Amino acid sequence: MLEYEKMYMEQGYTAICGVDEAGRGPLAGPVYAAAVILPEGLLIEGVNDSKKLSEKKREQLFDVIKEKAVAYCIASASVEEIEELNILGAAMLAMKRAVEGLSVKADFAMIDGNKKPELEIPCEAIVKGDAKSESIAAASILAKVSRDRVMLEMAEKYPQYSFEKHKGYATKVHREAILEYGPCEIHRPSFLKKLLSDKK
Repeated sequence: MLEYEKMYMEQGYTAICGVDEAGRGPLAGPVYAAAVILPEGLLIEGVNDSKKLSEKKREQLFDVIKEKAVAYCIASASVEEIEELNILGAAMLAMKRAVEGLSVKADFAMIDGNKKPELEIPCEAIVKGDAKSESIAAASILAKVSRDRVMLEMAEKYPQYSFEKHKGYATKVHREAILEYGPCEIHRPSFLKKLLSDKK
């Protein structure tokens, strides 16, 4: 999980951050991103693509990553920004905010996926990076846990949608709740067009 970090260090970079986002697919809530710079050579036991870990394991690793990182930043883009920019644009904005918010300035960024945000530092998009890079995997956990926590808060505010169960994703329970109660302010209108047009 350190081959990419080593490769870029050999090219002379010293503060390499991994960047990932969470929440591009859901029908509701913000999109989150995190950037993480880990100490050189550090492998944190259990760190992997956040989607492969249980919620409990992600929660445990969240604190470990924050404690051991040289620097980290968690950022988001709002539902309004998702609607204005589209989800890809909003995810890129959240990633940019995460990289620029690092307390230690990164000199290279490894981005999970096949698209790169516009950054002032060199960066590389790595497909399935969260399974190939320790830093990206760590970022995926910080982004996912942060977003899940926000959706749990939203579940208390809007109990009729059961956000605590699906975190805003398009499960049967969630779709049925939208059709019964209509959307709330944290739903993404552009994501609901098909669902609501099918209802008519």
